[in-house]
Amino acid sequence: MPLVSSKEMFQKAYLGHYAIGAFNANNMEIIQGIVGAAQKEASPIILQVSNETRQYSNPAYLTKLIEAAVNTTDVAICLHLDHGANYEICKDCVDSGYTSVMIDGSNLAFEENITLTRRVVCYAHDHGVVVEGELGRLAGKKDDISISNQDATMTDPEQAAEFVERTGVDSLAIAIGTKHGPYKFEDTPRLDFDRLKKITALLPGFPLVLHGASSVPTEFVEMCNQYGGAIKRAQGVPEDMLRDAAKLGVCKINFETDLNLVMTACIRQFFVENPEQFDPRAYLGPGRAAIMAMAAHKMREVLGCSHK
Repeated sequence: MPLVSSKEMFQKAYLGHYAIGAFNANNMEIIQGIVGAAQKEASPIILQVSNETRQYSNPAYLTKLIEAAVNTTDVAICLHLDHGANYEICKDCVDSGYTSVMIDGSNLAFEENITLTRRVVCYAHDHGVVVEGELGRLAGKKDDISISNQDATMTDPEQAAEFVERTGVDSLAIAIGTKHGPYKFEDTPRLDFDRLKKITALLPGFPLVLHGASSVPTEFVEMCNQYGGAIKRAQGVPEDMLRDAAKLGVCKINFETDLNLVMTACIRQFFVENPEQFDPRAYLGPGRAAIMAMAAHKMREVLGCSHK
């Protein structure tokens, strides 16, 4: 089937109290693993691409990889721009066939964020593309985005309602305590569910989004370190918290760190156990299989979107 918008996905997810997985598609093997998991679980998926990944892979190559995924499966796939930094990047993705774009104006003042987001919404909607905005700032590092704990800000519920009304966005990424990267909490994990409930109450039926939601499984951190890695003090978002968030209006949950971690751990293990090997297909294959298992687990046990 052709690429689809996330609009119907989110409507069904909201009513069904589950969430759609938005998985960062950083290379061919990762895309194959994600799509293979979706096929196995009969789950809709969002393949999302950051501008840094577009630059690394070349947008034309990425487009053809996504096209191949669409042509080799019958699950619903939405192609989404993750953290679009400006109007020009969002416009380019709309013009390139993306069915969803995110404009991240969270680093701007409130009124400037509204102005920028509204401009993207007007162009995207004219071309049948949905838009995700962001209000609040997540700490952590993602590609060239780096925000300290001191500069992070939670989403204000009243501002969120005003932002949605004035911009016309189709979904909103909020900050309730998640964090980009593998180092999300220094002590006991905590998400501000009271804040989430207030936002949901002010925006009934409206799809919310969680960024920085990887769980950073201890087994893969230990596996990575066992085979030469140095990922210390990593701690992610407990999966039961993500399940609870999906029942409270969160319709899209983003995963990238978990995918990168599991692939790297498997590749490290392969190199140590097979030092004579040098064929990329030999070590990327196990990584792809691990991605598929990880994504299927998220769909089935965390998001609740299997067979939806």
